[in-house]
Amino acid sequence: MSAVRMGVDIGGTFTDLLLVDDRAKRMVIEKGLTTYPDPTEGVMGVVLRATERAEVPLRDVEVLVHGTTLAINTLIERTGAPTALFATRGHRDAVEIRREQRYDMYDVLLEAPEPLAPRYLRFDIEERMTAEGEVAVPLNREQVARLLRRLQQRGVQALAVCLLHSYRNPAHELAIADIARDAAPDLRVSLSSRVAPEIKEYERASTTLCNAYVQAKVDEYLTRLEHELVRSGFRGAFYLMQSSGGLVTTATARQFPVRILESGPAGGALAAANAGRLTGRTRLLSFDMGGTTAKLAAINDGEPLVAPGFEVARVYRFARGSGMPVRIPVIEMIEIGAGGGSIARVDRLGLIRVGPESAGAQPGPACYDRGGTAPTVTDADLLLGYLDPAYFLGGHMPLAPEPARRAVTDHIARPLGMDVTRAAWGIHRIVNENMANAARVHLVERGTDPREYAVFAFGGAGPVHAYGVAALLGAPAIIVPPGAGVASAVGFLTASPAFEFVHGWYARLGTVDWARVNGFLSEMETQGRDLLAGAGVAGAAIGVQRACDIRYEGQGSEVTVPIPLGTLSASQLEDIQRAFEERYRALYGRTVPAAGLEVVNWRVTVRGPQPAFRMSPETTRGGPPSMARKGARPAYFGEAHGLLDTAVFDRYRLAAGTAVEGPAIIEERESTIVVGPGGRAWVDDLLNVVVDLPRHPTEASAGAELDARPT
Repeated sequence: MSAVRMGVDIGGTFTDLLLVDDRAKRMVIEKGLTTYPDPTEGVMGVVLRATERAEVPLRDVEVLVHGTTLAINTLIERTGAPTALFATRGHRDAVEIRREQRYDMYDVLLEAPEPLAPRYLRFDIEERMTAEGEVAVPLNREQVARLLRRLQQRGVQALAVCLLHSYRNPAHELAIADIARDAAPDLRVSLSSRVAPEIKEYERASTTLCNAYVQAKVDEYLTRLEHELVRSGFRGAFYLMQSSGGLVTTATARQFPVRILESGPAGGALAAANAGRLTGRTRLLSFDMGGTTAKLAAINDGEPLVAPGFEVARVYRFARGSGMPVRIPVIEMIEIGAGGGSIARVDRLGLIRVGPESAGAQPGPACYDRGGTAPTVTDADLLLGYLDPAYFLGGHMPLAPEPARRAVTDHIARPLGMDVTRAAWGIHRIVNENMANAARVHLVERGTDPREYAVFAFGGAGPVHAYGVAALLGAPAIIVPPGAGVASAVGFLTASPAFEFVHGWYARLGTVDWARVNGFLSEMETQGRDLLAGAGVAGAAIGVQRACDIRYEGQGSEVTVPIPLGTLSASQLEDIQRAFEERYRALYGRTVPAAGLEVVNWRVTVRGPQPAFRMSPETTRGGPPSMARKGARPAYFGEAHGLLDTAVFDRYRLAAGTAVEGPAIIEERESTIVVGPGGRAWVDDLLNVVVDLPRHPTEASAGAELDARPT
């Protein structure tokens, strides 16, 4: 285990850092506002402050793990490099035609995201591979060279190449890359046969375009950050968090930046998974609520669910099917526009709506007193008494109650004819309902019961809202880890170096050419082992997992199931079929016995050892509740309870085994835990605050319907 490690996460509002010094048995947490347009300044700010507080020179930090929103923001904001697309003749418009499914069946003015390569930069290439990988039409090398020279003259900086059936035979794509090295040496070329070598042309082209589009910006950012780190003395290993929860080197991230699109949220899910393993809880709901969004992920048996792909840059932010598909492994989670900076408003029906618009870091909520005038969730939480204006971020960023009161009064309370406290409660309650509804759908769609999942709450706003969300779900408990405000950075330090490979190879399950399949499975494993060896992972410490994507014949979507290691043969058919049926039944409640099965993709994950990690807060001084009590302040818990005189506790002074009865507020520098009436909070041996919910939640937790119309 490395002696000094550091995890840094860039969020939409804050940049979080956790430094772990195993020699001194000490941890240091830092948090600062994310800097725009260049986040390097914010990263270096928290890095240098943390090393100064820890009295550890940056040269002694052996491992730095980084997660960033830069790549995904580049796609959302359309600020990437001018990008062209080469496709097989007749297929250049596949990225614009998309799929026939409509995300809103009855919207005649349906919008779809514009392709990253406009039509004048999409080109038909003379070539053709058959579905079996045989050359039907040879590649026209002269045409390719001519087009590449033209692109360079036009100032195009990136090229995505997606040829028909290249996942089966990449020869023509590789030839184009060869030609580009001579004809357009400055052009960044992304090949679909390397980025996403699997069946489904539209998804493969979309993923390759995303990779090409963000590559220059990610490369420039990493170069700038590495330069600043080295200039400040850093000499250790620098890793990036992948969307799937594994770590990659900066060299790999530069080549495949599409793999780090969801790197920050992945860290939070890993922190929840680590807590599940340490506490022995088999089912957790990871609940990450920050300044801009809330993200939820299911953790089963200490592992997050991993999906083969997701969508980015949705036209309707939370409407599935309205974005650009990306076929790379990703920790399966849902995101909703519910963060501390989410803006509240009154709609035309006289109802309170919250989000998805956010005040972000600039100007931020009204209570930041930086020019923001719109009421936000943080403003409401402050007016309800949940937040101490003098102790936000440990007192380094005081909040201003009067601008918050003015914003909620002007935009919510006065238009609805209600007092400001009830208006703030409406904002708080409605955002809880939004998150609980999203979590319920997410879990039920996966065949699980939300009432079986304890809520693992983190992020700056997560512990404030976890009690209300958990009560609405019927969850048995809430777990809030130490350093909850920087849990994504915590998760980074529980991750292992890893890489996932996929090989598209269609076959009916009963007619698989096992010799061919064993060949490319072995090739993918060797490639992964070489990558991890280059990252310093010893061969004996490398683990391998295999899987394949199976569907019933005639279906359009697949189910990923594990397959055995070693040489595969027809003797494993029954085991593979049984694994598919178990997974299919868990998802859909039934199987289709008479239908045949077909395999679409084969997958290999190669992973280094997973470091054990246990939080040990730097300043925990432990004691009974009486010693930890800081005082009391009025806090509002709904009409059933009204304004209650609520005890406030210093989390750093709560020792393991101590308990606090609700209502209560437990404060630490980066977040605040709210315990409703009837709840009971206690500190476990790992210094997690565990909140047990009452069996019959009161209005303060589950809530009665709020009439937001004028009174």
